[in-house]
Amino acid sequence: MSPTFRFILLTLAWTVAGAVVSAVPDWIWLWWVLGAAAALVLLLDAAALFLFRRLEVVRRLPKRFALGEPAEIRLSVRNPGGVPAKVEIFDGIPAGSDAPAMPWQGVVPVRREIKVFHPVSIMERGEIAFTPVCIRRASPAGFWRRKTFHGVEEIVKVYPNYEPVIRFALLGMQHRESPMGIVRRPRAGTSRDFHQLRDYRDGDPFSQIDWKASSRRQMLISRDYQEQRDQTIIFLLDTGRRMRAMDGALPQFDHALNAILLVSHIALRQGDKVGVKSFGGTDRWLPPIKGAHAMPVLLNHLYDYQTTSAPSDFAGAVETLMARQRRRALVIVLTNLRGEDGKELSGALQVLRSKHLVLLASLKEKSVEDAASTPVVHFNDALKFLAADRYQSERREILTTLGMHGILTMDTTAQELATGLANRYLDIKAAGRI
Repeated sequence: MSPTFRFILLTLAWTVAGAVVSAVPDWIWLWWVLGAAAALVLLLDAAALFLFRRLEVVRRLPKRFALGEPAEIRLSVRNPGGVPAKVEIFDGIPAGSDAPAMPWQGVVPVRREIKVFHPVSIMERGEIAFTPVCIRRASPAGFWRRKTFHGVEEIVKVYPNYEPVIRFALLGMQHRESPMGIVRRPRAGTSRDFHQLRDYRDGDPFSQIDWKASSRRQMLISRDYQEQRDQTIIFLLDTGRRMRAMDGALPQFDHALNAILLVSHIALRQGDKVGVKSFGGTDRWLPPIKGAHAMPVLLNHLYDYQTTSAPSDFAGAVETLMARQRRRALVIVLTNLRGEDGKELSGALQVLRSKHLVLLASLKEKSVEDAASTPVVHFNDALKFLAADRYQSERREILTTLGMHGILTMDTTAQELATGLANRYLDIKAAGRI
């Protein structure tokens, strides 16, 4: 139990009264009477607060959270006593989370229940703990507050932000992927498998007509094609320290996870398999999966991935992946390329290319981009500009070298990674390169 501001004001008034009566000794008895009366009121007020019946609180958490996305939490607060409860409610949200509606202040009527709905955005993935709900209840006269805790600690799972995946799914149902920047380009004939025969339609190319079937049925019959299916995409994900670079409110690693989810959703819709292999302080492996159940499995596998302080061992990652994935696949390497990676990365990816099609997706750092584009005014600005320019030149040189060895590359910002990688995957499918 703790005193309120009203308690402090009462104490201050009694002190001032003591200073006043000290000038008139005959009134000192009145000061003691006022003090005794105030003490009695404070004691009765505190006793009443302890005699109140305990409030009943039930908290309902969402089944899952998406990183950085607000989710609604529901609190049911019931007052079983016969006196209205003036309360402040502090939900036990995790540290670093955003809860703009907390703390909540209000009155719980006698023998009534109120419901408090408030949004919470969690900025950390994995298993996160909500501590018990804290309620501070005011005494009848408002001189005291008593703090009580309700409920138990609850663990929730915070997943990567799969909002772009859901948005793409809704747009895809309406054949409107282009608003997200995902463009379906014309498919080359080598990327299609025969699906079925059907009646000829105006506009069908003559190369698509099946002349033998047409002669048998005495009418034009066209071949119908579908995209190649049952191909394999492996994400080789860097979880080392370089992926901790912040880009906006999220580290680059979380942007990479969002891109994996979007491309995986598209690939699974194409009938392809998706697998994930991590390196750089971790060695987690999700063998290639496909089908309707694959997306939940992928989410449950990725949600608690975390970066480490370890360096990125490209050679070790390639060696492990080559042993685990023997069938040809499109391997997408997600990392933050550095100038010192040249020799090790080039050799490792060339080994990987001997069996697989390799795409290196490198993330640019916003701080470097800003330093390279900031006008030079002072000497320190010049030093930053030269360092950023050298850093970018080294990256371009490595990417050029990898391209000369037949390794596909893309160098993009974190915000453009998801749509850029999705478009690149569709281009590779259209060209029949997997």
